[in-house]
Amino acid sequence: MKSKILFSLIFLFTLFSGKAQTATNIKTVEVTAFAKEIKTTQKPQILDVRTPEEFATGHIDNAQNIDWQGENFVKNVEKLNKNKPVYVYCRSGKRSLKASEKLEELGFKNIYNLDGGFLKWNAEKQKAQ
Repeated sequence: MKSKILFSLIFLFTLFSGKAQTATNIKTVEVTAFAKEIKTTQKPQILDVRTPEEFATGHIDNAQNIDWQGENFVKNVEKLNKNKPVYVYCRSGKRSLKASEKLEELGFKNIYNLDGGFLKWNAEKQKAQ
């Protein structure tokens, strides 16, 4: 009897001690990998989720501005091809991660989130010059 209880406790402990593994379509990548992916993808879908005011101060070439906090975010991203990669960034990486999670929820299959956002993109760009 004691061995059954002990076995049950060990089983329950191992069952609940492991981290839940969930598959995701989101890859958070560094600037160099993000730039390489954009460069090697034909007609990349680059999504800047900052405000229009932030976008106006500078953005990645060929990026579309769809404000994560805007009321039409879902309606506007629905116009994108869900089966093609989408490259998402914001100022620092927080909004783009939330937007990426929403894109995944909407059925997008291949999402690249820029780690560190446009701030890091600009810093790397300036280092390269």
